Amino acid sequence: MRILLVEDDPMLAKTMLGMLKEGNDTVDWINDGQQAMNAIPNEHFDLIILDLTLPRVDGLDILRSLRSKGISTPIIILTARSELNEKLEGLDFGADDYLTKPFAMAELKARIRAVTRRADGQPQTSLTVGVLNLASDSSTLSINGVSVSLPRSEYQIMHYLMRHADRVATRRRLEEQLYGWEQGAESNALEVHIHHLRKRIGRSVIRTVRGVGYLLDSKEAASIGNTACH
Repeated sequence: MRILLVEDDPMLAKTMLGMLKEGNDTVDWINDGQQAMNAIPNEHFDLIILDLTLPRVDGLDILRSLRSKGISTPIIILTARSELNEKLEGLDFGADDYLTKPFAMAELKARIRAVTRRADGQPQTSLTVGVLNLASDSSTLSINGVSVSLPRSEYQIMHYLMRHADRVATRRRLEEQLYGWEQGAESNALEVHIHHLRKRIGRSVIRTVRGVGYLLDSKEAASIGNTACH
């Protein structure tokens, strides 16, 4: 999952980046309201953590602008503004959750999981497609009940493909999930990860869409045999 952190306090932002990246998520950081306004409509993020007091453009103005443009990316407001009317205003403008500083990192992570589960329409802490089940808390992929622990990159790819099963995932979108704005790995790194995943679940489950990207076929995922797991 790719998260955007919009926070102008560099020390807090660096602490949050370190802790959020301990999981399987890719996290990009912006410290300026105008930069956030420019970047968000042109990028794909699965979740935005938004401070309200920002240079140049206030967080509430960013929130209002995004929702008015029909951008429905889940947003958690994370701010020192703790008055009830401020919380109500943020939620009424379209935020999915509102957390005040100081906060416990464990609570923020729990709220991230809750908000993304609601966005995915998946009440459980895992994703299921056919006989595949991907557990977010352990990075474990179960195939017909046989479990294997996935490396971070393979987990991120499977997480995205399963969230968007039967839809084409472009190469760019998958690479954004892996690297965000950081420099990517070797040019064929994505193909290598896909190759490893196909060895685990079978080649036909992840189809290549020539010149575009990849697609996880839910019908094929429903017919995987136990022998596909390595």
